[in-house]
Amino acid sequence: MKVDESVWDFFQKHVGYTDEEMKEFRENPRNEDVLSKGRALMNKTIVVEVVKSHGCNSQHKEGDKFYFDGAGNLITKLCPKRVCIYALSALHFLVFASNELFYAGVDPNEMRFKRAGCFDVGVKCGGWGNIVMEIRVEDRKRE
Repeated sequence: MKVDESVWDFFQKHVGYTDEEMKEFRENPRNEDVLSKGRALMNKTIVVEVVKSHGCNSQHKEGDKFYFDGAGNLITKLCPKRVCIYALSALHFLVFASNELFYAGVDPNEMRFKRAGCFDVGVKCGGWGNIVMEIRVEDRKRE
């Protein structure tokens, strides 16, 4: 899909590319494909919900949710007051995979392996606690 010049201009200003960097960016056809789908992706919210929790030092509980915009930015005002860095670090692969599926024209909710957990193995295995989280992609709610 062809990207309008105004989108290229916006993106260049948004990321602060020089004209030379933008020329190089535009030479990669994958970038045009991603930008052509960007608006639709920004109308999505990536939700990761804690589906299992035991012994979590950060007090994450089943039902806690982490919200990301379509680009993968954490929407902090919608998240728990405290967010464990180890939980977040386990999510980058899932968020990346959801974006890649979307760009490929596949519903990210069809992802087969949609769960991840923090690296803490829990008290029975020599750790402290553990949480398991599951990803889904929703239409963004308008306020």
